[in-house]
Amino acid sequence: MQQPLKLRIVTYILALIFFASGMAKLFALPFEIAAFERWGYSMTFMYLVGVIEVAGALGLLVSRFSAIVSLALAAFMMGAIATHLIHQEWPMLAFATAVALGAAWRGWVSLKTKRGRS
Repeated sequence: MQQPLKLRIVTYILALIFFASGMAKLFALPFEIAAFERWGYSMTFMYLVGVIEVAGALGLLVSRFSAIVSLALAAFMMGAIATHLIHQEWPMLAFATAVALGAAWRGWVSLKTKRGRS
């Protein structure tokens, strides 16, 4: 069964965000390096976060896994939210929170829809 349009749109937006963010880390773009250094995180951790984000973006596009991947990414975003909160980066805190809420909503709606069909 095909997902409702609103759910597909949110899925594609989340996938784009996580893919772009992850690739920026994997390509070690200067602004990502500067941010991870400012936060006191290692470059190994930056690459690990990048791999998780890219894998999550791809997982969102696989309908069989998209609900659980959405919820996992929402939980994963708690690290970003905490980092931005600790460092008082308010615009990035707002963005990370919006992404986490979008991922949580997407996962919850998808699981709710699947349970309704069972």
